Amino acid sequence: MAENLAAKLYGSLQGDDLKAEQWKLLGQERDCSLLIGWIEETSPPHSVIGHYDRGKDSLQVLHHFPTTLNIVQASINQSHTLLGYVVKDPAIDPQSPANPDDPHQLYKPFVLELSSAKTHNLETATPKQVRIQFLYKQKPLTLDKFLVLIHHETITMYTATFHPPTPEIQALNPEIIVRTFLWAQWDSTNQVLYHIHNRRPQASVIAEEDDEARPKPSSSPTLSGLQFHDELPHETVLNIPLNLPQLPTSGYCGTYEDDVIPLRVHDCSLDLIVISDTRGMVCVCHHYLYRPVQPPQHMLDATLSDSNTVHFAYSVTLLHHSCVIHCVIPGIPWSQAKLMRPTFCIADGGDYMIVLVQGFFTHLLEIGVTHDPSCHILCGPLPTIPEGSSYLVPLINLPSASHNLKGKKGFLAGREAISNSLTIDLPTLDLVPLDISPDFLIETFTKETSVHGRLGVIHYFMCHSHDFEAVANLVSIMSDKPKSLNVVQFMQEILIGGSYSIVQRNLLPDAVPLLSLLPVTTVKDYSSYEVKINNLGITLSHEKLWNTSVMLLSPQQRLVPYRSDLWTRLWDNLGKRSESKPRFNPSQITDKLLVSLACYQPEALSRCSTPMSPSGGLVLATSSGSALASTLATASAAFGEHLMSNRANKMLDAALPFVEMENCTASRQEHVVSVNLRELSMYLLKHATNTPATSYVSCTSLQVHAMATRYVAAQLESSRMLCQMLSRAACVDPRLEQERGFMLIDQLDEGRRALLFSMMERYRYAIEIMAFPVPQGFSSFFTYLGYRSLRYSMFLQYVERAVFELQVDVTKIIIADIGDTKENVIKKLHLLSLLPRSRGKRLLNQWLHPVSFMLRAREHATNILSGEICQNRGRTSQHCLRHNGLAAFPSADRLSPLDTFLDLLTAKASLTELDFGLLIEATVTSTEDFL
Repeated sequence: MAENLAAKLYGSLQGDDLKAEQWKLLGQERDCSLLIGWIEETSPPHSVIGHYDRGKDSLQVLHHFPTTLNIVQASINQSHTLLGYVVKDPAIDPQSPANPDDPHQLYKPFVLELSSAKTHNLETATPKQVRIQFLYKQKPLTLDKFLVLIHHETITMYTATFHPPTPEIQALNPEIIVRTFLWAQWDSTNQVLYHIHNRRPQASVIAEEDDEARPKPSSSPTLSGLQFHDELPHETVLNIPLNLPQLPTSGYCGTYEDDVIPLRVHDCSLDLIVISDTRGMVCVCHHYLYRPVQPPQHMLDATLSDSNTVHFAYSVTLLHHSCVIHCVIPGIPWSQAKLMRPTFCIADGGDYMIVLVQGFFTHLLEIGVTHDPSCHILCGPLPTIPEGSSYLVPLINLPSASHNLKGKKGFLAGREAISNSLTIDLPTLDLVPLDISPDFLIETFTKETSVHGRLGVIHYFMCHSHDFEAVANLVSIMSDKPKSLNVVQFMQEILIGGSYSIVQRNLLPDAVPLLSLLPVTTVKDYSSYEVKINNLGITLSHEKLWNTSVMLLSPQQRLVPYRSDLWTRLWDNLGKRSESKPRFNPSQITDKLLVSLACYQPEALSRCSTPMSPSGGLVLATSSGSALASTLATASAAFGEHLMSNRANKMLDAALPFVEMENCTASRQEHVVSVNLRELSMYLLKHATNTPATSYVSCTSLQVHAMATRYVAAQLESSRMLCQMLSRAACVDPRLEQERGFMLIDQLDEGRRALLFSMMERYRYAIEIMAFPVPQGFSSFFTYLGYRSLRYSMFLQYVERAVFELQVDVTKIIIADIGDTKENVIKKLHLLSLLPRSRGKRLLNQWLHPVSFMLRAREHATNILSGEICQNRGRTSQHCLRHNGLAAFPSADRLSPLDTFLDLLTAKASLTELDFGLLIEATVTSTEDFL
């Protein structure tokens, strides 16, 4: 149930018989306080203005007016001695010329001295909308300044001087600062006045002969920003040319909306809001309705009825990203579209903007400064918003209520909502928290059919809230349809986002610039797509802005050069963007691994030549004495120490369904890690060290290699984390199972084993595409899982296409499981033929079967006859076979074929090189019928 501000404040008024009605919000000041107006039903009734301090939760009555006034807007100075207010009343000046359609709606601004109740008339009554706003100061000054904005006419700054030591006004000195503007908005937080005016085109310096014959270009609407200071004069910090629809040329602009948050001067023809953040973000939000094909005006007036449809659209210009995000919803009935007013609010944390269209949809635009906007989220209406709410506007957040989500670190992150911003419904004064909970986003992921929308949810949980438990819930949802074509793409997003999130933890400040070069998402920048929400087809598109910095005043051009404020931070954010420094693409490693893994021989490597060992170095294609090789060797050693510390974490290790151990001297994981480390280090060196010192990304080689090491370690950690999530999603929780590894697979029922294999198969494919390392032990576990889940013929196809890797441990257990029938012996021989030569020989020596003896004996004899040196290690027969055939042994009437063959071998080699036991055993078993 939403809390009502009027009911809350009414309870704080003193007097049991007091009756206050017609509560109205009149303004919001920089200190988050609100100005409230109401009418006390006394004799006679009169208007009252109060000041509500949200921090202290207290209401102070500022002034009782003698009569009832229609006060539409008010502002109070910083010392609470002056009150400015605007009255919209037909009885102010009936003789004044006004609009013929509405002759008595006149605006009139006043300034009231609260100590003496003296009122100052500022301007004559006018049908144009009028706003008044006091400036706030950083330092205590004796002067007070306030602005008076009159639509289409002027913006005047008044300076109030006082009679010392009394707070009485001595003089009000006006100064016109803007003439003939179309729209204006006041930003109280940053003390900036935005306004739109028609700017004349710049005249050419070089005059040509036919200049007089050419038509003069018309003026273009321009959005300008005036920054105000305490003692210095104001300065124009922003000039942006706008592409606006045809605005009315007459002075009368129709019905004014007297909304006071944000404080704007606008009319029905232009709904524009500028939202800025002190971290250097400026967003220009424009809401409009249009038809794709515009008919003539007389036809439009005749056909525009409630049954016709229009396009509801809005655009958000992100100046700090130099792009515009367009959102279009076609086919909205005119009766609904004319009442739809979107709410724009920057979420607490600054990474997202919430666009709320009450009753229709909620849009989460990614606008943070860390990377380009790409992972937006479109979802349904928020269930926490009351149905009766018509127009919500965000209030300024109290400092104590600000919770920065970026402060959450990794696994320690709580399940916080995206925004804890408080909004107010202007017609009803209901206070509505604008919170988007993780459960709502998980539900959105469940219902969402768009790939972009689901990727956006994954990206938010991985890179912004760092809520890995929520990602585990998303993986469980994905397991309901494990054969979906999009599951692999979701896993890739988890891998990339998880690595980026882990790298951010405990990152040193001097390494922060390198984050702009690391991959953060799989979603392409500036991609357009369409989403279905509640039968509404919503199209989202991006448009690139060029040379945005030209529209902004540089820090050295400011009145006080390089003073840190919103605009210097915006300039820095624009400087961070550089098209010549794109983020690292993992596909660069994937292409190289396709070649290197084809000829990869783990038995030929040793663990000391891989970065997995704490004391190991990295084999480079450079000279051993180069500084680069030495630096990378140091980084790889540090990476090995990091892995050793991770392996000591028993909690993380126990979460995997297999033991992280491999019997190879150098595993496939180590090869992938070494390639990633080398390629990423070279990429960071190229883009981070070969730049000028004034560049945003400029780091030393040591910082570069430390970051590359950290990221490669994060890749492995992210890979382990996803593997753990997949196991839990398949109802295989290693923390609850009694066994692990091969024995765990044997104990699984057919349903869980099939689901686990489907998820692991897609995990294996996602890992291969992204060139990520897999945990040690996964290859053998996945191979045995496939052996138990697939038909043997299908299993062989996976092996032949290098999807399954036949390590020694898994091949040994598969061979033992097959059996020694005639048909199975052929299967075993085929399986051994698929292995690398050294690995096949190792397993062949352990197979106690006649075929094994024959093959080994043939190879031994071939080596002797070909002249290869082989030493007899004194092998003896591993078991004694009982045989019936004696054809191989000598008899009285003929020589033994074995003796003849041994004589041939002894002529080629010495007796110490011959394995007589193996040869004799193979000769004897060759007479048996085992095939």
